[in-house]
Amino acid sequence: MSTSTDANKAIVERFVDEACNKGNLSAVDELVAADAVDHSAPPGFPPGAAGVKQLVAMFRGAFPDLETHHQDTLVEGDKVAVRPRMSGTHNGPFMGIGPTGRRVTVEGIAIYRLAGGRIVEHWGQLDILGLLQQLGALPAPGSPSAASA
Repeated sequence: MSTSTDANKAIVERFVDEACNKGNLSAVDELVAADAVDHSAPPGFPPGAAGVKQLVAMFRGAFPDLETHHQDTLVEGDKVAVRPRMSGTHNGPFMGIGPTGRRVTVEGIAIYRLAGGRIVEHWGQLDILGLLQQLGALPAPGSPSAASA
């Protein structure tokens, strides 16, 4: 890998470790451009780093012990693609669901574009259906309650 791809990978890894795993929202200001575009942000979230902070705070509030680990990382040019696995205990409200105390694990795919040493774009897909099933908010496929729905 070239120095710039190494640097981009390190920035994404630091973002995940500092912001997502440790809840250090000041790291977002350092690692994410103020006008960054999150193509997969939930409706109603503000744009830029402010929206990233809100999203991280939402997940950390619902899953205070949240840990994200990358199963795979691919880097080419100004893009870093990762396959994250997130685990945590549901001890706070999440998307209108009260705390269940359930331990959950969810996987996804994320692509980050970097410029000037900061994340400037993000595309991501997270298995929200699987997460909601683990929280008991939706029936699992093949369960008796799924068949009657």
